[in-house]
Amino acid sequence: MKVTLRPLTPDRFADLETLFNARGCSVARGCWCMFYRQSGRSECPDAGTSAAQRNRSEFKALVAAGEPTGLIGYRGSTPVGWESVAPRAQYAKLARSPIMKPVDDTPVWSIVCFVVPQAHRGQGVATALLQGTVAWAKRAGIVLLEAYPVDKAARSDDQDLWFGKLSMFSKAGFEEVARRKPTRPVVRLRPV
Repeated sequence: MKVTLRPLTPDRFADLETLFNARGCSVARGCWCMFYRQSGRSECPDAGTSAAQRNRSEFKALVAAGEPTGLIGYRGSTPVGWESVAPRAQYAKLARSPIMKPVDDTPVWSIVCFVVPQAHRGQGVATALLQGTVAWAKRAGIVLLEAYPVDKAARSDDQDLWFGKLSMFSKAGFEEVARRKPTRPVVRLRPV
């Protein structure tokens, strides 16, 4: 699977919208990669604005400000997948999560989720995104990647796999550093 990764920038935001608006990505359309970036209860949106619209607007503002938010995978010029990867500090909700709370004080870049439209699933897109992210992290000088995959023996629903499968991370060289719930390990990789 040949997938080229590009950081999300304002000029690529339309490609992210294409991914999130695709069939099988309804959760992404509501979240807009803001769920783990927000801590506590979110304020109610203004009258006439949905939570999804507010999330999209807030996420677009992060991108416009130049914050690292993640990588888009392309097959040719077609966007085929998204991976939310950024410094852990961007994901405020992780600090309070009983499963994904910090293992230690080491600064890490967290891989929080993958979004692959239904039309591109089962073709190795998520694996290509992860492998590309490791290569990208090496070039960017990122010292430590951390992720929170799903580890279940039985087949999971696609929407349960936003975090990725443990087997995919293990094949990429990630090692388990904590497990606070039987099906949810914390894994790390030093890409440099």
